[in-house]
Amino acid sequence: MKKFKAIISLILCMSMIMGICACSSDSGSSKHKKKKDRDRRRDRVEETEETEETEETEEYIPVETTASQIDLPTTPDGKTIINLWAYTDEVPSMVDRYIELHPEFADKYEVVVTIKATIDGAYQPALDTALVSGGADAPDMYCIDSAFASKYLQGDMSVYAATYDSLGIDTDAKIRDAGIMSYVYEVGTRPSDGKVIALAYQGTQSAFIYRRSIAMEVFGTDDPAAIQEIIGGGTHSWDKFYEAADTLGDHGIAIVSGEGDIWYPIENAATPWIVDGQLVIDSQRESYLDYSKLLTDNGWSNGTMDWGWEWFEDMQGIGDKPCFGFFGPAWFINYTLASEAEGTTYGDWAICLPPEGFFWGGTWIVANENSSDEAKEGVRELIEWITLDTSETGLQYLLANGDFYDDWYSGPIKDTVCSTVVMEKSNGSLDILGGQNMFDIYIPAGDLADATHLGEYDEMLNSLWKDAVRQYAAGEKSREQALADFKTDVEYQLGIPS
Repeated sequence: MKKFKAIISLILCMSMIMGICACSSDSGSSKHKKKKDRDRRRDRVEETEETEETEETEEYIPVETTASQIDLPTTPDGKTIINLWAYTDEVPSMVDRYIELHPEFADKYEVVVTIKATIDGAYQPALDTALVSGGADAPDMYCIDSAFASKYLQGDMSVYAATYDSLGIDTDAKIRDAGIMSYVYEVGTRPSDGKVIALAYQGTQSAFIYRRSIAMEVFGTDDPAAIQEIIGGGTHSWDKFYEAADTLGDHGIAIVSGEGDIWYPIENAATPWIVDGQLVIDSQRESYLDYSKLLTDNGWSNGTMDWGWEWFEDMQGIGDKPCFGFFGPAWFINYTLASEAEGTTYGDWAICLPPEGFFWGGTWIVANENSSDEAKEGVRELIEWITLDTSETGLQYLLANGDFYDDWYSGPIKDTVCSTVVMEKSNGSLDILGGQNMFDIYIPAGDLADATHLGEYDEMLNSLWKDAVRQYAAGEKSREQALADFKTDVEYQLGIPS
């Protein structure tokens, strides 16, 4: 498969959700001037260690230091140093663009970047150590992926985060004026004080992405509103979706590629895995067993594994049987589907609301509570521009209108953002979607997404659960055995009883 190696390379080198780093476009140029921008900051790209990431159960104790007790880190020419920690070059490249637009920032600050990839579990342990140790080299601003957001934004490590209010941001008003989607600030709100300590920039609310030609063949229409009605989009029910699966099956067509495709929308409607220290498999997560089995037993999927070879082939239209659709956010369309559909199914796609809303991925930006006042002032400028600025020179507008990312092959890349105000005044038309304006769907999709299901051990628990469900759906284990083995694995690996 001609794009498979490139895609896998991206996945392995970067975060699955947000690890795509594209060159930014400049108003009259297709290439962002990275060398010039990086001269304005110092990169400290750390080699990842070959260590396996484990979930920490240790209670973290905040460092008993204040900004006034820390020697203010400055350069020889008197600039305040801002230490930025990230797991890809994405946010550092945003800082480059901010400095390009606001050169006076570089007169006062020097941004020192430390990048540690999440591969091999390097980022979290290193970030934990840096935050706990404190001092002049501690991060002043750091990036948190949705996969481990609960730990840093709602769990033990949230004690190190400064509230946006304390930075001098009129947070509630700015969130309201920008129309920030509720799931975004729900993820970034610390339960202990109800304060926002992080916001994201990229909208990862998701849609059902379907083949227009198949819709015409089976349902007689490819209109997003009609297909949304047919699959039960926005109803919080899977009944119509499985009726559509049956109809498609009669035509020898799979409604999805594999059972993993329905996991994220089902997970979004669930309650947290851990309640009062015990594992809880709620009715939504348990329904994943039955829905997956239905797909497999009736031949309503191609039985692929997400991110596997055959999964990509279904995007190209060369799988075992035609595949009607996938679930995903805009980044999935731009960086996964578009690459695979090139020369095959490109332009034959459209989107509508999914039966159950969800978000998939995202990067939240955090400021360190223990940083100096001088560093916090610079961090405030960056955070506001990245997460809350709705002007035409703000990051969100640049992202939404294809003025930040620029793919070497396909040109400017438009993305969904967290501000509905920005998306409403932007043109989200995509060629891969046959010219459909993606914002018409992704704005209401944001209302369906929910963050209440998140928990500190989600990465491990979701992986174990999906493996158990896959084995049951394939007939390798009984339902009872799959459940029992999952509970045993959770207690053995995490020490969490059922």
